[in-house]
Amino acid sequence: MPDPAHLAKAELHEIDSDFKDDKPGGKKVKVQFNPETLKVSFANQIQAPSGGGDQKGTPSMQFVGAGTTKLSVQLWFDVNAPEALDDQGNEVDDVRKLTQQVAYFITPIELSSGQDKGKFVPPAVRFLWGSFQFDGIMDSLEESLEFFSSEGRPLRASVTFGLSQQKIQKFVFGKAEQPPAGGGGLGGAPAGTTPLTPAPFGATIQGLAAGIGLAANWQAIATANDIENPRLLQPGQLINLDVKIF
Repeated sequence: MPDPAHLAKAELHEIDSDFKDDKPGGKKVKVQFNPETLKVSFANQIQAPSGGGDQKGTPSMQFVGAGTTKLSVQLWFDVNAPEALDDQGNEVDDVRKLTQQVAYFITPIELSSGQDKGKFVPPAVRFLWGSFQFDGIMDSLEESLEFFSSEGRPLRASVTFGLSQQKIQKFVFGKAEQPPAGGGGLGGAPAGTTPLTPAPFGATIQGLAAGIGLAANWQAIATANDIENPRLLQPGQLINLDVKIF
């Protein structure tokens, strides 16, 4: 049986106010399901120069302030998943006990030192996923409760949050977690050469196979990816659909 694709989990780390290192004793959260996509946007403050009068031609734009960089991420949480544990390692029956770990990063805390001592600001946070790294302040968070138990407890939720930094942030390449020794790509192919498809939320092997015209061969695809339950895929799980059918 070929080894399954190795998929490291994204993490949120509380960092110091200088956006350099992890804060000693700071909070660290490993997400339950990896996001399907990340959206990074950049913006500069520019304006046309004043006092142009009747000068001919188009006046050049001027940079008048610091730019901003923003990251938008959507995460899913589900208490029915095997890894549904709170920050104490206990099983949960209310999805908000999982999402509150992310909400921590938008909750203002009191600064205890420096010239801003006594002020309240959200903690600086670092989002890490493989070689992708983004540092900023969480300026927005939206939680949608998707499914409830018969007792009225929310069991599934999506959380969309935004991080921003008041400058044009250079691309930072973190140290990606290495796959297990001897792993490589699926089916023994060299790492990086096997085309992989991230599974959307709620996707099944049957549905993914049907989408590429291989509905009758979904079992072979499940076997090649070492998937025991083809109806229970993690959002963002990488699937090799380029399986040779004999």
